[in-house]
Order: sequence, then C-alpha cells, then structure tokens
Amino acid sequence: MRVYLPLTLSWLAELHRTGQAGPAPLTAYAVTPALREWYLSGSQEELEYAALSRAALASLRLLAADPAAPRRRVVVAADVPDRSAVADPDRALEPDALGEVRLTEAVPLAKMAAVHVDGADAEADVAAAAGAVGAADAGDDDAQFTVDGAADHELLWYGVQEIDRLV
Repeated sequence: MRVYLPLTLSWLAELHRTGQAGPAPLTAYAVTPALREWYLSGSQEELEYAALSRAALASLRLLAADPAAPRRRVVVAADVPDRSAVADPDRALEPDALGEVRLTEAVPLAKMAAVHVDGADAEADVAAAAGAVGAADAGDDDAQFTVDGAADHELLWYGVQEIDRLV
C-alpha cells in the first residue's frame, strides 16, 4: 500500500540519519475505502493526490507544534505492507480522519518512493498557516483562508536519494 507520511524537515533529517521513519505507531494517509467512498468519482491518481494533500495538512499541524522546525511541509511517499497500515473503523468516515491510517511498523528508507517538500517561495505562507491551523480547526473562517494559502503551493517532488540535499 502506498502511504503518505507527514513530517517536518527536522524529522526528515532524523530519518536520513537513522535510515527509517519511526518508531511505530505512525500516522500516515492512504487511499482507504472511506477516502475512495468520499470522493466517489476520482481516478486512482486523483485519490492518491487527495491522500497526499491530507498528509500535507497534517505536516502543517506538525509545524504548528514545533516552532523551531523550518517552515516547509514535508510528506514522504512509501510503500508498506497492507497489514501494517490500519484505518480506525470508528473514525473512518469522519471528515478530519479520511484516509488516515496508523502504521504499526517503522518505515525503512528502502521502502520510501519519494519526498514532497515545499519550495522556499512557500515559507511565508506556510509559516502563517502553521500559526493559524489551530484556529482553522476550531472553525475560524479567516484562519481557514490562511491555511488554504499554504495549500495553494504545490509540494515539489524529490527522489529519496536527494534527501541529503534537503536536510
């Protein structure tokens, strides 16, 4: 199963140092049955993009919790065994949990397919969004507008072999 693991650049540096994302459990995003049902008419590529986007939002929440981390969202795409990515059946259809899976094993670097990172031009919008994401989650429309400003920036694609240049 392809999963999208939200990180920060600080966590990406740790992953590069240790050779894995972990320890488990880890929260990631994937094309789950609930995500597929929610988007009714999306192609597999569109559903993968939706899972990636949900992971990017989760990365923004990680940035909000770590003011020292560089203000760039990071998402790692990895291929894990289906048995190690478990969706919570009690939360599967909740809008804020769509596509969310819990990884029961650490993810080795060898299982990672790509890294998606904001470009330098997104830093100001991502910083503002990280400061507003809590209020947006609480229903503040102005804060949601700020969070959406970060989402307007497409994450850049990097090969796993390029992680050393990113950190």
